Amino acid sequence: MEKPWAKPFKSRKELEDALDPMGFGFHVTSWLGIIFAILGVISDAVNITLVLEPIIWLLLSIATFLAGIPMLVTWAVAQYLLGLKVK
Repeated sequence: MEKPWAKPFKSRKELEDALDPMGFGFHVTSWLGIIFAILGVISDAVNITLVLEPIIWLLLSIATFLAGIPMLVTWAVAQYLLGLKVK
């Protein structure tokens, strides 16, 4: 699959279509991060092991949040630049 920025976009709609997966990817990673954090907190509060140790769940939560940041930044900057074009 070709990277979205490998060639110039022909229209605004084409650019928005290329950005949709990045926004969706950030939403997925952020929700996974929240779920992992909740599992870590519940696991630690109840003092049981839910497949992984509580600290591993929390580290996994941090890692998924950090994995989503580049997608969020790319999406946000592109949306900002699209907004400047409208003005």
